[in-house]
Amino acid sequence: EEPKMSEGEKQSILDAAVAAAKPFSELDTAVTAATKAEFGDYQCNAAMSLAKNVGMSPRDCAAKIVEGLRPYIADFMDEPEIAGPGFINLRFKEEYLANAVKSMSEDAGPGGRLALPPVSNKQKIVIDFSSPNIAKEMHVGHLRSTIIGDTLANVLTFAGHDVVRLNHIGDWGTQFGMLVEHLRDEYPAALNKETS
Repeated sequence: EEPKMSEGEKQSILDAAVAAAKPFSELDTAVTAATKAEFGDYQCNAAMSLAKNVGMSPRDCAAKIVEGLRPYIADFMDEPEIAGPGFINLRFKEEYLANAVKSMSEDAGPGGRLALPPVSNKQKIVIDFSSPNIAKEMHVGHLRSTIIGDTLANVLTFAGHDVVRLNHIGDWGTQFGMLVEHLRDEYPAALNKETS
């Protein structure tokens, strides 16, 4: 019987394999918006950087990528185009876009979801935003974090999550201490149980 490997040993072998297989990084997979309309809707330059590491010409590498990609995108993209030395241009099918816009417009009324289903794994998410220290002067940074927090809360609510919005006011102690001191100075009777 073969000796069993520990999870640590398996992970170290996997890490070594990943480290050795570095010809293609996550940055190389970038699909970006096309720089010009004639290039389609999106473009991928992955074949250019990958080709040398796998011993292929960029065009041959692009052809292999397109061959592997084709079954995944056939329903909504036109046939990918290999341009120049190995750029891959991608264009949405007009029928797909027309159907998507039609579905969105049919679900655009009040309470509509623009044809987006709510998330299947609804979570309770707490967003704590702004939280100014009232003992200090307010500034534009407080507005920025309030707007970002509110935007995140709106997006997550739309997605179907149960969102709790928190905006606590920090450093009340200083303010209440100042109020108590003011009462002692100006209205001492207010702090006396018998006279208040």
